Amino acid sequence: MKTSDFWYNLPEELIAQHPVEPRDCSRLLVYDRKTKRVEHKHFFDIKNFLRKGDVLVVNNTKVLPVRIYGVKEHTGGKIEFLLLKRLDLTHWEVILKPGRIAKPGAVFCFGDKLKARVESIGEDGSRIVEFIYSGIFESILEELGEMPLPPYIKEKLSDKTRYNTVYSKVDGSAAAPTAGLHFTTELLNEIKAMGVEVAEVLLHVGLGTFRPVKVEDVSAHHMHSEYYEVSPQAAQVINKAKSEGRRVICVGTTSVRTVESAADDLGHIRAQSGNTDIFIYPPYRFKVADALITNFHLPESTLIMLVSAFCSREEILRVYDIAVQEKYRFFSFGDAMFIL
Repeated sequence: MKTSDFWYNLPEELIAQHPVEPRDCSRLLVYDRKTKRVEHKHFFDIKNFLRKGDVLVVNNTKVLPVRIYGVKEHTGGKIEFLLLKRLDLTHWEVILKPGRIAKPGAVFCFGDKLKARVESIGEDGSRIVEFIYSGIFESILEELGEMPLPPYIKEKLSDKTRYNTVYSKVDGSAAAPTAGLHFTTELLNEIKAMGVEVAEVLLHVGLGTFRPVKVEDVSAHHMHSEYYEVSPQAAQVINKAKSEGRRVICVGTTSVRTVESAADDLGHIRAQSGNTDIFIYPPYRFKVADALITNFHLPESTLIMLVSAFCSREEILRVYDIAVQEKYRFFSFGDAMFIL
């Protein structure tokens, strides 16, 4: 299978630059895999497609404002840091620009509360840095940092909370699990009142989610690794639903990757944690996920490949063409799709 097989034409004006308010007023394209029928709704209508006994699997990761700007000590050269992964209390893996001024030993200042010393350079150009500060690191980030919006979003985000889901809990993502951005607390409560269960899992989204596939042979692509956790409670809820023939509906590709990484060949979820580099593309056979709520994804990305595995590449590209014709909003702050 070729990377170019997953190309589609998207007018730039359909790339969403800001979130819809309220969250659940975004549009929703519903695709039924059995009938191949497409319906156009709003996200608050999603409860009409759910039923008692369904399990919604959500990713409760939380994005910190990890893009910070500073200057090089002594010279004043400007620098931009993007924090990728926390290694311990003071050390992080980061990417930064310009890289030429960030050699090992270089020190950068971010206001008067935070400094960073470069310790080493990775093969991919990332750096391991030690942060020097007093107080609570997360509070300093909240004061100094910006949300790490994807490169295709050009506008500033005035409300930092809009790049997190209403159920976000665990700090650690460099990007939001964007399918969940459409849920409001009120909508979730309505859904739970219907008898739908919610199982929370965790996958910290890395920036690899935005990196293009650079090889033409899809199978030769090296998938980035991300940390995930499945709690005993979540595993129990999901396993019980599967054993009883109830639907497991994943909210977002990150939730799909989490449950599929934690499942054995018979579809039984194990409570576990670790790193996953699972790469899902056609003709992958899903072990756990029965349906998917997702946003629209970049052409030739690993995400559109995963979504294509739910039905077929041809059908997903057909649905995407419909979404373009109907002027749906695309990507992180865009509209949603429910694949049944």
